[in-house]
Amino acid sequence: MSHSSSSPVRAAAVLCFSVLLPVGTAAQAQEPAAQSVARDYRIGAGQLGSALAQFATQADVRLSFPGAMVQGMQSPGLNGSYTVAAGFAALLAGSGLSAVRAGSNEYTLSASSSAPVAQLEAVTVTAAYSGGLMPAFAGNQVASGASIGMLGEKSIMDTPFSVTSFTSALMQQQQAQSVADVVSNDASVQNTNPKTSRFDQFSIRGFPVLNSDIALNGLYSVLPTYALAVESLERVEVLKGPNALLNGMAPSGGVGGAINVVPKRAGDTPTRQVTASYGTHDVAGAHVDLGQRFGDKGELGIRINGAYKGGDTGAGSQHLNRGLMTLGMDYRGERTRLSADIGYQDRKVDAPQERVGVAAGVPVPDAARVDRGYAPDWTYANSRDSYIALRAEHDITDRTMVYGAFGARQGDYKFLRLNVTARDAAGNFSGSPSYFLRDEEVRTGEIGARTRFSTGAVSHAVSLSATQFEKTFGNLIYDFAPVRSNIYSPLNTSAPSLAGLSSDIPKSGESRLTSIALADTLSAWDERVQLTVGGRSQRVITDQYDEDGNRTSRYDKRKVTPAIALLVKPSQHVSVYANYIEGLSEGPTAPLTAVNANEVFAPVKSEQVEVGVKVEYGDVGATLSAFQIRRPSGLTDPATGIYAVDGLQRNRGLEFNVFGEPVTNLRVLAGVMYLDGRLTKTGNALTEGNVAPGTPRYSMNVGVEWDTPFLAGLTVSARALRTTSQYLDGANRQEIPSWTRVDLGARYAFRAGNTPVTLRATVENVFNKAYWASASSNGLTIGAPRSVLLSATVDF
Repeated sequence: MSHSSSSPVRAAAVLCFSVLLPVGTAAQAQEPAAQSVARDYRIGAGQLGSALAQFATQADVRLSFPGAMVQGMQSPGLNGSYTVAAGFAALLAGSGLSAVRAGSNEYTLSASSSAPVAQLEAVTVTAAYSGGLMPAFAGNQVASGASIGMLGEKSIMDTPFSVTSFTSALMQQQQAQSVADVVSNDASVQNTNPKTSRFDQFSIRGFPVLNSDIALNGLYSVLPTYALAVESLERVEVLKGPNALLNGMAPSGGVGGAINVVPKRAGDTPTRQVTASYGTHDVAGAHVDLGQRFGDKGELGIRINGAYKGGDTGAGSQHLNRGLMTLGMDYRGERTRLSADIGYQDRKVDAPQERVGVAAGVPVPDAARVDRGYAPDWTYANSRDSYIALRAEHDITDRTMVYGAFGARQGDYKFLRLNVTARDAAGNFSGSPSYFLRDEEVRTGEIGARTRFSTGAVSHAVSLSATQFEKTFGNLIYDFAPVRSNIYSPLNTSAPSLAGLSSDIPKSGESRLTSIALADTLSAWDERVQLTVGGRSQRVITDQYDEDGNRTSRYDKRKVTPAIALLVKPSQHVSVYANYIEGLSEGPTAPLTAVNANEVFAPVKSEQVEVGVKVEYGDVGATLSAFQIRRPSGLTDPATGIYAVDGLQRNRGLEFNVFGEPVTNLRVLAGVMYLDGRLTKTGNALTEGNVAPGTPRYSMNVGVEWDTPFLAGLTVSARALRTTSQYLDGANRQEIPSWTRVDLGARYAFRAGNTPVTLRATVENVFNKAYWASASSNGLTIGAPRSVLLSATVDF
């Protein structure tokens, strides 16, 4: 559906066909006590439908009205303390409309003449769009809020941390294939693994975040562990900085931030959508998205997503097959909300591209000369994941709710891989192929409660959370004789024989993370000043086993990670914030290029100090933040080749982001990060004070969409991504150059009879730039070549 055809309400809420009660009946309903209590609201000026959606969400009420009733209307916003009735009255002043009660927690809109409302098809604005999500911000590319872990769903302007929530509309319009494609829209996030590799990995604010640490509605490691497709996702939320208080310890780290995804839910109008796609070379796919609600009030929702994509990618002899199937169910009662998500993903990649290591003293290879077929055609990466996630929420009173969640995943992985490490300037490499089998079982859960109360002039929002995470995994590795080849001119090599090899995977390790956390947000002066304080006590237990099942090591420690954050609103359009927060992460693993390769180190604690300002004026938002993160660092000693946790990595940076629709039919999503990553207290003159590996000085993203006036339904887009040079090594002797990538796109939305159709075309890396996208202690990431993506979506 084209942007120009979307009503203001659709941009902020779900659609629902329902019958409205007559005014006379609604007027007889008694107002609950909670709705007669004044609360503070900060809603910016803009489209009336969007303002009503935000107010209904924050006031915890349902609002139904015909979409055409507010079409084209503007609102001055809301700034101050209001009861529900007074808030509606202020928002609707001068519109000729008024809010009328239609039940204990429901309202409708009516013409101010007070005539009874006829039975109409209606648009419903609820506080629980797809499970309580904040409405989309103007432009529908990012949301106006996100989940802040144990603190719950909060608007951006009420969050004393840096967070961005990308919408499913953005994912679909950009034809994103994985979460890695989505987070490329954030200048503070880098992809640190090739696009068609075994797995996705990220860097946020200069620190690594693994794909296995992506959370599903706050539950870590429930989703596919190596790469995550996006067809079933409603939101991808990026919270920057350590966040142990908010989310608990990520299983593999997550120092630079956290990525949380929200699954699709059935909307109040049925979803019947089919998308066919085709990409450069011979990658074709299809996606079916079906959703519907059932019951007199649409209490039960079912959403089904199925997708398949496969074909030759053009990277040497690489071939990709990926399939997924997800089922999302939810129940929305008066005070109880339940949900269940069941998913399956199968991903197979032949000849996956590996990161390219570079031996000490060897010049960085020329990316323009690298043959993308350096991965032998006999290598492969097969991964299969099945998962389930359950969640329940119950409002004990209008101010107190309790919740519980449980998730589980079973993963099976088979890799035949070849490590690639350039040994000389000619690009020659020698590596030992390995046959790697792994299985994982994850069980995780959370219980918690949130309540609101006041002590004099100070209001409190108290959150309590307890979590438990358990993972059991097994590894079976066979190493073979070294293979010689060249990244510039790959040689024909023979696959090692796997005949007679056992596939019985022994248990290799177990990890158990348990925690309890308490936080209180104290607010005063109509919530213009908000102070959040809290801490999480976490216990980390890790066990390692040998091939015979004997435990070889155990780590069992407790740590407390506190946090404090202050947010001040000098006006309804501006929020100023500061925070100190700590993180707890799994210790690093020595890279394959180190003498002590694969050695695992104890968990480490990191800390962040951040200050920032957030601004929203009408349909434009902007954020500016300054931060410092300190974390014990792991480095390979240039002289001995031994990897050790020795010293600190200190990353200081500035971030600026802008988003929204500054001009009608023109949308902007842009950002820049300045980063000064340094190695300190290393005790080594070769590395002390050096730039930390994988930390570019600048990274910038600028994206623009324009709905053309000369052809209704036609939208054109452009995006530029730039990252400055990075060092591969701690000694700062191996450096990759800066790079810039340009993407162009267009889509055309029209109706074939009564059927909405959208055609899309995207060209990524228009100028076919050959570049190293990132550097890290694990090697260099080759950038993707020019790719053309085509798709057609039909709604029926």
